[in-house]
Amino acid sequence: MSNHRDPVTAPGAPDAVGPYSHAVRSGGLLFCSGQVPLDPATGKLLEGSIGDQTRRCLDNLTLVCAAAGAELSDAVRMGIYVTDMSTFPEVNEAYGSFFGAGPPARSTVAVVALPLGAAVEIDAIVALPSQM
Repeated sequence: MSNHRDPVTAPGAPDAVGPYSHAVRSGGLLFCSGQVPLDPATGKLLEGSIGDQTRRCLDNLTLVCAAAGAELSDAVRMGIYVTDMSTFPEVNEAYGSFFGAGPPARSTVAVVALPLGAAVEIDAIVALPSQM
């Protein structure tokens, strides 16, 4: 492992469903892989509303951030991917409950499909507090 790139494995977060790290630390930033709404206890997609699924994605990202010594509120950019843009209002409402004043920059993109048949996936770039 080189000193400019440090993979992060997050205890308690759902296992990766492919050959990737939960996140990688580099240059004072944490690059978090996308999280679908997997229940960490069962490894299965969470059933329920798109709002519930969005909150699960963000809860999973919270675990990833914690494993690297950061908080989700340290995010500087978020990416949201949905399979149905008509769900955007509910996704947006659930997402907004995680951030107060000064939320991170964000994009939301409609896609044809997501891993494991998920309806939403969220990734993040987080500023590591010790590097700010």
